[in-house]
Order: sequence, then C-alpha cells, then structure tokens
Amino acid sequence: MNRDEKSTIVSELNESFGRSKFTVVTDYCGLKVSDIEQLRRELRDCDSEFRIAKNTLLKRAVSDTSSELLVDDFTGTTAVVMAYDDPVAPAKVLTKFAESKDKFTIRSAALEGGKLSTDELLALSKLPSKEILLGQLLSVLNGVPTGLVQVLSAVPRTFLYGLKAVAEQKGQADN
Repeated sequence: MNRDEKSTIVSELNESFGRSKFTVVTDYCGLKVSDIEQLRRELRDCDSEFRIAKNTLLKRAVSDTSSELLVDDFTGTTAVVMAYDDPVAPAKVLTKFAESKDKFTIRSAALEGGKLSTDELLALSKLPSKEILLGQLLSVLNGVPTGLVQVLSAVPRTFLYGLKAVAEQKGQADN
C-alpha cells in the first residue's frame, strides 16, 4: 500500500470517526469471512459500519475526534464499529454476535466522548430501542392530562351523584 492510499484511508476513517456517535473496538481474529459479512449486514441495517484497518492507520484517523480515547485499544487484529444514529441497536447486534461467536471479542467502546467498559456496553444493549423509549415517554406525557381531566370531572360528577341521591330520598319520602 503506497502513501496516497494510506492517506485516503486515514481521511475516510477520520471522517467516519468524526460522524460517529458510538464507536466500538473489537477483535475479530479467527472469524470466517461469512461471519464478518453477516455482521456487516446486520450493522448496516442499524446505520452502522464495520471497518477493518491497520492499527497505525486507525491511530492516525482517530485523532481530533470524540473517539480519540480508544487509541490505546488499537492492538492486534482490530475492527471498529461506528454507529451514526442510535447506539442501542448496534450494541444489541454486537453483544448478540459476541455471545454466538467465541472468537469475537469486544475490547472497549466510546459513546459521544466518554469511554464505556464492556459491562456498560452490555447494559446499553439491554435498553429498549429509541422508538420504544419515545413511545413510553409519550404514554407518560399523555397520562398527565388524562389524570387532570379525570380529577376535574370528578367534582361535577360527585355533585350530580349528590343531587340524584337527594332526589331519590325526596321521591321515597313522597311515597
């Protein structure tokens, strides 16, 4: 690989690291190409990409990005997953893949400038998706006005029950 190709790869990776909200460093040593392609397809579905590059190129590319704190983890056979939108979906895909493939390991992760341990990544993967969380928030926000309407309607309803009871008592007293 000549110097121009290397600089092109570094600039592409730097642009990807710059856009990435969630970055995961993995070790893919011993995986079959078909397994890697399967992982790439699953990650592509959740607006993420799986990139394999030399560690020296990754170290250069990660400079001046929010993923710069992962530079110490670029050792051995390194692959990087970069998520551009929701971090939960790629975290789910990666943890599921790591459980099914013993040779695939997750080294570390960075979420919008902060470093995550593998336990924190596992906890992130157990969160519901963004759409489900938004739905839950909407139901909570919808519950507040509903409760207010029920409380406000209880006063006239109670008043009407009282009037009805008085009318029934007068009706029984007249009989």
